[in-house]
Amino acid sequence: MSNENIKTIELRSNDLTLDEPSELAPSSLNRSIHEFDFNLICEYFSNVERQGPGSPEITLKALSFINNLTDESRIADIGCGTGGQTMTLAGHVPGQIVAIDLFPEFIRIFNRNAERFNFQDRVKGIVGSMDNLPFQKEELDLIWSEGAIYNIGFQRGLNEWREFLKTGGYIAISEASWFTGERPAEINDFWMDAYPEIDTIPNKVAQMQEAGYIPVSTFILPETCWTEHFYAPQIAAQEKFLTKYAGNKTAGELISNQRHEMQLYDKYKSFYGYVFYIGKKI
Repeated sequence: MSNENIKTIELRSNDLTLDEPSELAPSSLNRSIHEFDFNLICEYFSNVERQGPGSPEITLKALSFINNLTDESRIADIGCGTGGQTMTLAGHVPGQIVAIDLFPEFIRIFNRNAERFNFQDRVKGIVGSMDNLPFQKEELDLIWSEGAIYNIGFQRGLNEWREFLKTGGYIAISEASWFTGERPAEINDFWMDAYPEIDTIPNKVAQMQEAGYIPVSTFILPETCWTEHFYAPQIAAQEKFLTKYAGNKTAGELISNQRHEMQLYDKYKSFYGYVFYIGKKI
C-alpha cells in the first residue's frame, strides 16, 4: 500500500470500551479500511491467507492469457500481501519473481511461505511502496497485482508501472469495478467514499488502452472469490482478534467495518465485484 493513502488513527489509552460490532454508529461502519491504525490492519490480515478477493483457480485463469515467460523472465507482484497468489504463480511459471508490499510483517510471512514451498531461490519478497518501485526501465516481463492497485489508483498505476515493462510485456491486475451503469445509493456512496476511482468495466478497459496497453482479456471474479476465499476465512480471525483486543474500541470498529463490508457484498453483489484486467504493452 502507498504511504500517502494510509490514514492512521492512534490507539489511545481512553479507547478502552469495546462496543459490540452490531451496535456501532453508522459513521464507524462507513469508514475506509485505510482510516484504521496501520499496525492493526497488518496484524488482522496477517492471520488470513488472502488480503483480498481471489483464488488459485482465478490466478491461473489470468495467467493462461500470458505467453511470453521463460526461465530468464523477470516478474513483479506489486502489493503482494502474504503471497497467496504469488505462490500459485511461482508453481506455474518460470523465471524470477520479486514481490513488494508496504507491510514488513506481510513480507516476513511471504518469505517464510516461499521457503515452505521451496521457492526461495527464485521468489523474494521485499518491503517497498508501489509508488516508488525499485525496478529499472523495461526490466520486467510481467507485472502482477491482485486487489492492490487501488492504493495509488488504477490509472496512475497503469501509467507509472508501464515504464518498467518491456515492450510486449504483460500486466495483470484485479480491480474493483461496477457491473452496471447505475446502482443503489447505499453501495454507490460506500464505494465512492472508499475508492472514488471505481468505474465500469468498459471505462476501465478504455483507461488501459489510453495508458498504452492492448487489452488482452477481461473477466469477472466469481462470487466464491469473495465468500469462500476472502470472507469465510476471516470469521475465525475476527474472533481471535477481538479476544486479543477485548476492550479496545478501535479494534472493535475495525472488525465491525469488515463485517459491514461483508453484509454489503451479500446485499449488492449484482452491482459490483472484482475484475481481472490483462494488458500487453505496445
